Amino acid sequence: MNEPHIPSTSALEHVAPAPSKDGSSNRQVSPSRRRWLWLSVLVLLGVAGYFFWKNSKGASPGSATSMTAGRKGEKGSAITPVVATRARRGDIGVYFTGLGAVTPIYTVIVRTRVDGQLMKVLYKEGDMVRQGDRLVEIDPRPFEVQLEQAEGQLAKDQAALANARIDLARYETLLTQNAIPEQQVATQRATVTQDEATIKSDQAQIDSAKLNLIYCHINAPITGRVGLRLVDPGNIIHASDQNGLLVITQIQPISVIFTIAEDQLPAVLKNMRLRPQLRVDAYDRAMTARIARGTLTTLDNQIDPSTATLKLRAAFENNDRALFPNQFVNARLLVEEKSGVILVPTAVVQRNSQTTYVYLVKPDSTVTVRPITTGTSEGNDTEVTSGLAPGDVVVMTGVDKLQENSKVSVHFVESKSKGSGSRPAK
Repeated sequence: MNEPHIPSTSALEHVAPAPSKDGSSNRQVSPSRRRWLWLSVLVLLGVAGYFFWKNSKGASPGSATSMTAGRKGEKGSAITPVVATRARRGDIGVYFTGLGAVTPIYTVIVRTRVDGQLMKVLYKEGDMVRQGDRLVEIDPRPFEVQLEQAEGQLAKDQAALANARIDLARYETLLTQNAIPEQQVATQRATVTQDEATIKSDQAQIDSAKLNLIYCHINAPITGRVGLRLVDPGNIIHASDQNGLLVITQIQPISVIFTIAEDQLPAVLKNMRLRPQLRVDAYDRAMTARIARGTLTTLDNQIDPSTATLKLRAAFENNDRALFPNQFVNARLLVEEKSGVILVPTAVVQRNSQTTYVYLVKPDSTVTVRPITTGTSEGNDTEVTSGLAPGDVVVMTGVDKLQENSKVSVHFVESKSKGSGSRPAK
């Protein structure tokens, strides 16, 4: 292509006059004609430059630049990398979650039954004690004196009873001989009966004194953890004291009292009839770590009308003592276990205002939007009740760059329930 000849400035300024028909020269070009001539030259240069640029742009269609531009220009031809997984069959549980508090099955405030001076404290604060272990001792000497007095009175009254019986036997003999009136014999029989009753009263006084001596040695009524000491040795304590001496709470086993909504009660009752012991998991406040696993033991007998909730109690062995009295927990009650359902990771499920869907990877490495119906969600898994079949490949990450029939490059990730790790899809 020949480039247009551009006249020089000097040539424009000194244009030779063209010869006329009669052989004579025209006069010199006027300034207005020179301006129009400049504009024409500039327009010609612009048009020539445009055609040159356009021809050079499409001159080498096989070059890397033209191929890249062509690929970007074709809609949907770009390959998008995504991470995908396969729908699978598996088991999933239906859980009801409620707020709860760790509550000891037994809590005992240990109090004294007798008045006296606290002599010894035989436990340490926070100790685990067993039922029957000696805890404190109260001064027993006043009750030992009472016992001796009761025993002395008993001996005296026993002697009186023996004498009364001898007199009764003598009077009965004299009565047979008509030596004394019958009234005297009857009176003596009453005296013997009265002395026998006195003996029983004396024996009761002895038993009472012995019981007080037992109460001077206070033992643990249950097995559990001892709290802080409430009374120090040397103090005078009374049976009427309200604070008590110490508190013992049972730690093993222990229970959790939690609530569920009124609407969830029918499902719980139905499954309790099928499986008497429903599993309950206790989680921490943030619902990130499971603390213990136990079983549902009982339900309250009425629904709280102010909150429309029902209280439930679950028992835990608590062998590691991870549950502590009055600790706040989240209780998760396993109501039902679904077996052989289609499961996908929750991350693959997409939602909008109209439907729930996933991006399904087709055999030709393109994706399509597949509407689905979901069921139970638990942890990282979601049940799919319709829309997918086992083995279908669905996109987990990278969905923000996808649309219908987008070309994808799949990096396949196995489900966590089958094991960690990933491998490329074939």
